[in-house]
Amino acid sequence: MTTLAERAAAAAGRTDTPTTAVATAPEDTFTPAPLQDPGIPEPGPDGPEQVPVWVAWSRVMGEVRGVSKGNWYGKANTTGSYQFRGVDSALNAFGPACRLHGVLVLPIRTETAYRDVKTSGGKPSRECTATVTYRIIGPTGDSIEVQSAGESMDSADKGTAKALSTALRSLLFLGGLVPTNDADPDASNVERGEAPVRSAESYRDEQLDPKTPPSRLDQIRMELRSHGMLNAKVQNETGELETLDSIGGRMYRERTGGAQ
Repeated sequence: MTTLAERAAAAAGRTDTPTTAVATAPEDTFTPAPLQDPGIPEPGPDGPEQVPVWVAWSRVMGEVRGVSKGNWYGKANTTGSYQFRGVDSALNAFGPACRLHGVLVLPIRTETAYRDVKTSGGKPSRECTATVTYRIIGPTGDSIEVQSAGESMDSADKGTAKALSTALRSLLFLGGLVPTNDADPDASNVERGEAPVRSAESYRDEQLDPKTPPSRLDQIRMELRSHGMLNAKVQNETGELETLDSIGGRMYRERTGGAQ
């Protein structure tokens, strides 16, 4: 089981050990705020009103008017610390509202992409980008589909879980139009360390892996172009020399039935 602090950290896309260059924090700690009862009643004995999904979702939005930032990264009110709203804060607010109005939010499709990166301090890490398709189902059974993306960087094995938590948090706060009162994202930036260049053979192996999704094949092609490796020749699955660009194109067509 993870603690509330760990889940809040995961929703913020950060690890217990810092993996990005941020303002110097006095301690790498996470201080969660107690989850408050949002005061949303349970549905009555007759259940939610049978309305279309877009009406039900708009009523959910009407219940969740704001979620304050109660979680702290670092020691509260000290240099380098900051407040954030984690995924638990989102679920605490939207869960009761969705139950009241008979709304389900279910992930139905997930596409992930991974790459090896380094922090600005030179520590090896793993980046995960997740694109999740959610189905929002209303009380009458009709539904709408929406997508949300999440990104994380982790030096252990929790990168996927963090990216998925971030995607869900973004869906609820952005899809619910919950204001953040944050500075604009363009107001700050984080320097990422230079990623080590992979070998041509490692790219080939990832291209040929049947578990590699088309979205990742597209990303590999961009990485190869940036490294000037599109025309690098390697032995393919039959032992013949073939360029990485050609292998990636073949795998993409096989897995999508179309042209890259």
